[in-house]
Amino acid sequence: YDTMGGQQGDVGTISSPNGEFKVEETIHLQGSKIGHVGVMTKGMLRVGEKVNLRVCAENRQLTCKNHSATHLLQKALRMVLGDHVEQAGSYVDAGRLRFDFTHFSAMTPEEIKKTEELVNREIQASLPVVTEVMSLDEAKKTGAMALFGEKYVVKMGDFSVELCGGTHVSNTSSIASFKILSETGIAAGVRRIEALTSQGLIRHYEEVEEQLHQAAKTAKTTPAALNAKIESLLEEI
Repeated sequence: YDTMGGQQGDVGTISSPNGEFKVEETIHLQGSKIGHVGVMTKGMLRVGEKVNLRVCAENRQLTCKNHSATHLLQKALRMVLGDHVEQAGSYVDAGRLRFDFTHFSAMTPEEIKKTEELVNREIQASLPVVTEVMSLDEAKKTGAMALFGEKYVVKMGDFSVELCGGTHVSNTSSIASFKILSETGIAAGVRRIEALTSQGLIRHYEEVEEQLHQAAKTAKTTPAALNAKIESLLEEI
């Protein structure tokens, strides 16, 4: 998969008995061609050789989880904020997801919490994710969200139906969990959500936990008593 539609391209290797090329970036070129950018790690590759192209499975799977989560997020936002919400851009890779959408004001903490709950509910519901190739007219009849002239319809149970051109999980349970990190304005009438899923979210919690323990150590207390210790120190100051 080459980088397009807001989804980061695949990484992996191209190898033959005579050499190996490490693919660090996969880009879209004119004429529907795919460019593989990277470095030779051993030997040489020659014109006419048969080669083995291997996609990094972990990178692809994590990217799929974040991409599928954006579909659930868009539907959840429309349910929480209203049908005026439309996608205004997105970015997904193995580590995170970013989703831009149309809305007239900042989301309240309650709206953010409700959106998270809806997305996580559908993740836990283990919805099957089905892709169907069909004409644009047929796709419109399904009620699919069609914004960027994508290639096929992606259905997540009865919850989400969108046109898309990227890669996805086969079941929403693979996403594991979803957390919104921030919601900000980036232009008039356009908001941006940054969020994490699965392994990216676990790593985030590990970092936060480490920071909490370090702060408690500096304050010479325990994480559970840190807030009381800070209040006591502020009073003393």
